[in-house]
Amino acid sequence: MSSENEKHDTEMHQELSVHHHDPLIRVLHIIIRLAIRLLAILMVIVILWGVADVVYSIYHHLVTPPTLFLLDFHDIFSIFASVMVVLIGIEIFINVRLYLGSDVLPIKLVVATALMAVARKIIVLDLDRLTYEVILSLAATVLALGITYWLLSLPRKPR
Repeated sequence: MSSENEKHDTEMHQELSVHHHDPLIRVLHIIIRLAIRLLAILMVIVILWGVADVVYSIYHHLVTPPTLFLLDFHDIFSIFASVMVVLIGIEIFINVRLYLGSDVLPIKLVVATALMAVARKIIVLDLDRLTYEVILSLAATVLALGITYWLLSLPRKPR
């Protein structure tokens, strides 16, 4: 049984080992792991709440007079923004789940999540109200994240 626990522990992050030699550190690691699990549960609740909010938002925009069953430009962007927030929440949940279940931090997924978050921000921005510095900084961020994602996607050469 102990070899099974050791095998499971080698699959998890070593920085949160439940087999640490110091009893206090071992207890603290267990508490942190429980906190991460609680965060994962809370993320699912927030995601479900977000989905319900998107459904309500669509319903509300469709039945609000004077444009019954019609969506204008601002309504569509508001709905898109809500959907993107839910998708980002799902990506963050996947990051937490992978963090809990493997010994590798999913860097490519973290970069993809950041890229999606920045893209969401750009999609919902009112470009008429922004300075050129803000637009350039967002462009630089997207470029940096895009290059990083591309580099992470390249096949690795054996050493």
